[in-house]
Amino acid sequence: MYVCVCNAIRDKDLRAAALLCAGDAEAVYAMLGFAPKCRQCLADAQVMVEEARKAELLPVCLPD
Repeated sequence: MYVCVCNAIRDKDLRAAALLCAGDAEAVYAMLGFAPKCRQCLADAQVMVEEARKAELLPVCLPD
């Protein structure tokens, strides 16, 4: 799914970059080589960035 239509940034790319960049959504965009244009996606993108980072910290529970 596209998070940012203006820059054609997909959620999977945003989430992957969020794990490599410590900044906010705008910093993650910059890491991907983009800058927000209309800025309508930034709030949702920030939530995705935070979710990706939290998910990375959760332990994986494997069945016995």
